Amino acid sequence: MRNILVPTDFSDRAENALKVAAQLARKFDSEIFLLHMLELPLQLIDPVNGSSHNMPEAIFFMKLAHQRFAKLMKQPFLEGIKVHETVEFHRAFDGIMEISKEKKCDLIVMGSHGASGVQEMFIGSNTEKVVRHSEIPVLVIKQNIQNFRIDNFVFATDANPRDKGTLSHAFKFANSIDAKLHLLYVNTPNDFTTSKQTIKKLEEFVNGHEAADYDMHIYNDLTVEKGILNFAKSVDADLLGIGTHGRKGIAHFFNGSISEDLVNHTSRPVVTFKI
Repeated sequence: MRNILVPTDFSDRAENALKVAAQLARKFDSEIFLLHMLELPLQLIDPVNGSSHNMPEAIFFMKLAHQRFAKLMKQPFLEGIKVHETVEFHRAFDGIMEISKEKKCDLIVMGSHGASGVQEMFIGSNTEKVVRHSEIPVLVIKQNIQNFRIDNFVFATDANPRDKGTLSHAFKFANSIDAKLHLLYVNTPNDFTTSKQTIKKLEEFVNGHEAADYDMHIYNDLTVEKGILNFAKSVDADLLGIGTHGRKGIAHFFNGSISEDLVNHTSRPVVTFKI
């Protein structure tokens, strides 16, 4: 884990994410790319080439961002860590995606306050968009975590053979943070399989992968999301993990996304891996 991207709007929840990223950076001797996106009104952007860097308003907001960066860099939890300050004129989601590729980041750490009901359906958040589309793992932090120690890591799966690559990422992530991996299959009334069938499916899914410490679990519940949350509570999970398909448009609207539901509805950290 060489490069960690942390988007920030200088809010408390963004600082919570940065604190976790700093702990990971110390553990892995990583560098942090701290990114702030300036989403200026369209009328402030040069209509010819899209540049706003020389506009007086843009210069003002740029200086303000660097002042906030300077204040943030004085925080004790960043002492001794190599942090690159980056300010870009982009729509937030687009900028996060571009910078993560440009800087060859291995992980994105983001803060989120979650959402619910109508707000969740119609507004969403940049965090949800990044979770849905990022090609690299995304770690979502909801609270101020002074000691990011992961003992129990619950990774939920439907054991589909096409998702073996995601399982490799989960095993690798669990091994890197010295966590016990709980491989979880949630059985629901609408998609029920017997324990014998499910165990065989999980064994075939895991076959060929190496993990230092993991268990397989079958949990029955009304929905997959409820099953993940209830099982996580039963083992006092420190981290939840899941793959995301990156649905778009009408398919996303009707089918929803379990990964985004988890980001919205749990206070535990969530890490997502692109399927």
